[in-house]
Amino acid sequence: MKVYLDNGTTTQVAEEVIDAMLPYFTEKFGHPIFVYSLGQEAADAVEKTQEIIAKTINAKPGEIIFTSGATESNDLAIRGIAYANREKGNHIITTRVENPSVLRVCEKLERDGFRIDYLDVDPQGFVNLDQLQNLINEKTILVSVMHVNDEIGTIEPIKEIGKILREQKHKIYFHVNAAASYARVPIDVERMSIDAMSISAHKIHGPKGVGALYLRENTPIEPITYGYISLFKLKPGTENVPAIVGFGKAAELAFDGFEKNVEHMRKLRDKLMAGIEEKIQHVMLHGPRGDKRSPANVNYSFKYVEGESVLLHLDLNGISVATGSACSTRKLEPSHVLTAIGVKPEVAHGAIRFTLSRYNTAEEIEYVLEVLPRVIDNLRKISPIKPGAF
Repeated sequence: MKVYLDNGTTTQVAEEVIDAMLPYFTEKFGHPIFVYSLGQEAADAVEKTQEIIAKTINAKPGEIIFTSGATESNDLAIRGIAYANREKGNHIITTRVENPSVLRVCEKLERDGFRIDYLDVDPQGFVNLDQLQNLINEKTILVSVMHVNDEIGTIEPIKEIGKILREQKHKIYFHVNAAASYARVPIDVERMSIDAMSISAHKIHGPKGVGALYLRENTPIEPITYGYISLFKLKPGTENVPAIVGFGKAAELAFDGFEKNVEHMRKLRDKLMAGIEEKIQHVMLHGPRGDKRSPANVNYSFKYVEGESVLLHLDLNGISVATGSACSTRKLEPSHVLTAIGVKPEVAHGAIRFTLSRYNTAEEIEYVLEVLPRVIDNLRKISPIKPGAF
């Protein structure tokens, strides 16, 4: 049996998405900036996808800008808003558990003279709202907090953060990386007071290489790349129309029966968690339980074994999982997220992340719960580190 449980890294492209994209490689290949019929056909397809995605987050179609993915969306939102508002202030607040696509951008801004403060998180990964209040000052121009932590599944209090920022005496822009939450956790940019938000198609069974930035109307922002302007001034170059169409179809599929899809993933998540805790000793859950955890995320450390070894032995049994965030699986350092929540390095090295999709089944979870305890037991037998070492 083949079981794919690394949907937090990327997902299989749905067949309906492929079917929707194909015509835009062949008979509907026009450039969307031109007014002849082929071009207009492409432009209409882009506008339709703007409408589809805007509806899923309670935004306006014109507030959706297509990018190459959430990484570019994060960069554009954070640097673009920072540069456009640098005369008002140079202070930005983010968290210690952000994806590298946010942390690396903040490092760049620090080199450019901006001051970055990093919010601490508690042992379950939740940001400290009192610390946020205390860090805000008259030079604060932007706060960036991810909606769902892509490693440990923590759903951050985005609505509460938005309220704090809305109540300040001066405007502070709020950016949210929603790549791990879109189509898994409800999002309403109005109720959550979000000014900019990043999402990605390949996390929801769409194609790789396309994402979107929601940007609230009239938000000051500067482009970070320059060149030929087609439909979007902030994103120069010719639009990837087939991928954009695929993104729209993937969003339609994900939100058609959203509650049913989420409940399906939640049941599988809880089944997997219960089975792991019942069948395997010396495990540590990372992140919260229940409604404050992503329905698609399970992350445990299996003490006295290396996560890489677990991954490889599961792969030999047809099961695909991850040892950490998608951006750090080839590194030997412990996950920065697990370190931030206080996990010891020797425990963090034994962490395995399982991420679900609506296409996973109960039978697959049962197979994992049959194989995983055997793998852990075998690895512990040959491990030089024995129970009680930490």
